[in-house]
Amino acid sequence: MFTGLVEEKGLLKSKLPTGAGFQFLIEANKVIHGLEIGNSIAVNGCCLTVVKIQDNTFSVDLIEETLNKTNLGLLKPGMKVNLERPLLANERLGGHFVLGHIDTIGKIELIKELSNSHWITISYPDNFKQYLIYVGSIAIDGVSMTVAELKDNKFSVGVIPHTWQETIFADKNVGDTVNLEFDVLGKYVERIMEGKNPQDIQSLK
Repeated sequence: MFTGLVEEKGLLKSKLPTGAGFQFLIEANKVIHGLEIGNSIAVNGCCLTVVKIQDNTFSVDLIEETLNKTNLGLLKPGMKVNLERPLLANERLGGHFVLGHIDTIGKIELIKELSNSHWITISYPDNFKQYLIYVGSIAIDGVSMTVAELKDNKFSVGVIPHTWQETIFADKNVGDTVNLEFDVLGKYVERIMEGKNPQDIQSLK
């Protein structure tokens, strides 16, 4: 379980092929403290397992399923990544509940610099429309954001200067992809309603 509050930007040092997957070697300064083999860590919003630790680097394995659902396979050595350690039970929840289970990949359609912020518009597959609501939560590359605008299969978010500087948003360009995780509460509601009798649903209105 994560919060969507990125702790630091790590550096992808190497990307080694492992069968149909990869092993990433990532350099970090903050999240490396207290990190142990077997721990979970969110890399651009994707929950991965630490398999090696050496000095200020750690390694994670990416299997076919991960590569199919995320854009991590497109990353190249030298690129920065958003990193977050799992939420501790005694810490404040500053973002929203993020599982690290990526739902789909979005595409950046617009990046607009405003007077004191940035406006980003992202398109996503139509079959995920039911999971987004105005001023609802969404994790973009592991960053907890609030939906500021919804239109067709696109949504927009406003990015404050701190978030812009402390995450990989500043490295993004129009046409780039992002990992999207929709609010888990909406998914559970949808699943519960699928099992309801239509007459029962009508009686709730």
